[in-house]
Amino acid sequence: MKLYFSPGACSLASHIALNEIGTAFETEKVSTKDKVAMKAIHAKGYVPMLKMENGEVLTEGVAILQYIADQKVESNLMPKFGTVERYRAQEWLNYISTEVHKGGYAPLWGAESMVTDATARTAFTTVVKENLAKKFDYIESQLTGRDYLMGKNFTVCDAYLFTCFSWSSMIGFDTAGKWPNIAAWNTRVYARPAVQTAMKTEGLLK
Repeated sequence: MKLYFSPGACSLASHIALNEIGTAFETEKVSTKDKVAMKAIHAKGYVPMLKMENGEVLTEGVAILQYIADQKVESNLMPKFGTVERYRAQEWLNYISTEVHKGGYAPLWGAESMVTDATARTAFTTVVKENLAKKFDYIESQLTGRDYLMGKNFTVCDAYLFTCFSWSSMIGFDTAGKWPNIAAWNTRVYARPAVQTAMKTEGLLK
């Protein structure tokens, strides 16, 4: 397998998952600004992109995370097929993708181009951050008494949320002291060797 990634982007979650399963894989760094180069890999032109063993390129982070987890089911990165827990994990992946990633952080990256008036932009970003904070209020409540989102086991859901949460400082989203369960969870995930290795490979850690 070969993962095409951009440092610190949502592809970091797939990078972490690949490290977790311990299967040999390649990586190639791509620039999110070089759309021509990325579209040469896949027409969608954004990361993550994963070249599978059959040579086909798989896209969409949620699909890639599940594919990686299923390459080594004993890793427990996704619950077993047919179980309620499997659907709960998919529920988390969809919530993170739609409510946290695309609905929460993504609007803040494009705020300057979307809202040209400075005063209106300030109001817009305030509302988006307030909405994002509500999502983390919910996540905080769900982490009560849990090591990870699914309970005792680290899953690809944690890899994805950890990646999103790491963007907070970049967009001025204040998380300090607000969510103790999330803070403890974040420290726990950060300490995992697979996470450390992925971040070092991407140049996010020295």
